Amino acid sequence: MTVTATKVAMPAFDVPASIDLLPIEQQGLGASLAESLQDVPGLLARERQNYAQDTQISVRGFGARSPFGIRGVRLYVDGVPATQPDGQGQISHFNLATAERVEVLRGPFSALYGNSSGGVIQVFTADSTPAPELALAAFSGDYGDRRLSLLGRGGGLTVGYTDLRTEGFRDHSAAQRRSFNAKLDQDMRGGDKLTLLLNHFEAPNAQDPLGLMRAQFEADPTQTASAASPFDTRKSARQTQIGAVYQQAATPWGALRLMGYGGRRGIEQFLAIPIGTQANPTSAGGVVDLATDYGGGDARWTYQHEALVVSGGLSLDSLRQHRRGFENFIGTQTGVRGELRRDESNTVTSFDQYLQLDWRWSARWSTLAGLRHSQVRFQSRDRYVQASNPDDSGAVDYSAWTPAAAVLFKQSPRLHAYASYGTGFETPTFAELAYRPDGQAGLNFALDPSRTRNAEAGLKLRPAANTKLTLAIFNIEARDELVTVSNAGGRASFANAARTRRQGAELSLDTALGSQIDLAVAYTHLHAEVTEAYRTCASVPCTTAQVEVARGNRLPGVAQGQWFSRLRYAPQPEWQLAAEYRYLDAVPVNDINSESAPSYGVVDVETTYQMVPSAKQRVQWTLKLENLLDQSYAGSVIVNDANGRYYEPARGRAVLVGVQVLLKA
Repeated sequence: MTVTATKVAMPAFDVPASIDLLPIEQQGLGASLAESLQDVPGLLARERQNYAQDTQISVRGFGARSPFGIRGVRLYVDGVPATQPDGQGQISHFNLATAERVEVLRGPFSALYGNSSGGVIQVFTADSTPAPELALAAFSGDYGDRRLSLLGRGGGLTVGYTDLRTEGFRDHSAAQRRSFNAKLDQDMRGGDKLTLLLNHFEAPNAQDPLGLMRAQFEADPTQTASAASPFDTRKSARQTQIGAVYQQAATPWGALRLMGYGGRRGIEQFLAIPIGTQANPTSAGGVVDLATDYGGGDARWTYQHEALVVSGGLSLDSLRQHRRGFENFIGTQTGVRGELRRDESNTVTSFDQYLQLDWRWSARWSTLAGLRHSQVRFQSRDRYVQASNPDDSGAVDYSAWTPAAAVLFKQSPRLHAYASYGTGFETPTFAELAYRPDGQAGLNFALDPSRTRNAEAGLKLRPAANTKLTLAIFNIEARDELVTVSNAGGRASFANAARTRRQGAELSLDTALGSQIDLAVAYTHLHAEVTEAYRTCASVPCTTAQVEVARGNRLPGVAQGQWFSRLRYAPQPEWQLAAEYRYLDAVPVNDINSESAPSYGVVDVETTYQMVPSAKQRVQWTLKLENLLDQSYAGSVIVNDANGRYYEPARGRAVLVGVQVLLKA
């Protein structure tokens, strides 16, 4: 398996880092990337059953604190960033009907992707086929789940469309998503290659059932929070993006790769903020209207001389957001857009320079090393200035050097060992910079980026042609993580307060147990704790941090143990049975560890039957039973929710039926 996460294509077995390459299968509903990431150790992808919010993804604990979107993990599609320059990202526009594979990089070398890179996830669209082919898929199941998708390939073009609809497992959780994705590969003179990309996504009025308190979650997991219906909490999103990648063929002087992209994303979200809270003069209201224009590019040069490969480049990313806030009421009517309460323009620009080398200095030893320098600038212009709501305009700059180095030892063709070390950093997002703890106007210039020191050692084994086993141990020291120090009047402010440590081990095994049975196993042990006490807010309103978080407390949103196993049985070439078991330890839901989501184990089973009427036709039927034992558990948690609504229930037993048809010219 060849991977590109280290910016140079090379076999995964020869990469001195924890890296996984996974095919994206089309057996499930295809609603989120979580279905394809279950067997990656160290990665936790949690399905929220809430399409108004993105899938929760954390890597070795990075990103677990994020209440919305994805933080701490860098995201890419076909080489184009899906993470904004301030570190906030989303995967809602990922079109999985056209996706072929996903790469996941963990450990020190993630830092070579810049700001907010506790891990890296890259999705790749399937290439075109020599002869045209058309694939149709339809899935239907409980809770009103329906997905229709179309994939066409041929002549250098890959194009796909997906329409997903659901009534939702919980009340007030209906949603629809429409996604279009296209990739055109054009071979040029001399072996050069040009790839053009187009992506469009829209999700109108996805209902948000909000999280539940513990008593509500235990009494009836299908219910919504009491504030959801009165305020009609919902979110609409729309995004269009284009991109281009030019890859020069290798020359005696190296090869050049150029990438450029641009897009526009619009979001309207209705929040459940009480009218009394919105009445505060400094409140931003209860409706978010966010228009974002973004773009950037990357220029990389790669030179190879015998056993040495050198790669260096420049990366520029920027976004401009027009953020407005409105009241979520008119008079006594709630759930409607009211008067303007916030109007500002935000700009973030990041400029990075990087250099990396891969030196195979003997038959058994090699070194991979890199250095990246990142500069991130935030600028805000406040257009809503009144006597009771002063000017919040301002600007702040961050920069950091992030080196990483690793050594790989090839003990034999079947056993490789490696060790690596690197540093990383994570800036605050605009949402965290927006307000100062002292209540004064302007950005919170006192915030520093969080910094990490990351060490890892691992083994990669291939004892047989049909078996692969990996083992990694790691230690991550972090300082200046962000914590909430005030939350009142609709304004939350943050401070750098904690030192933390993440220590753990990861194990993955993929093997054949005979000619008809395959087994895949992934296990993660992650001990994530606070190593320096600090104070935080635990409820609303909170004008000063009044609750102590003791040294030794576990980091919220992080499970200590995680297990995944899949057993596949193929008694005949056209028939396949599979069973999956997922287990997750209890998860603390807040900094003070006063509550935890209970541990759980879930069983899914699936069967597929494939018919091949001719060499140019294939039909596959799928029957899937999710949560076979009908377990009640929290599919995800909302870390440090100020109202105590931490729990987002997973759905109960569900049946899903699908058919996929492949036609070749």
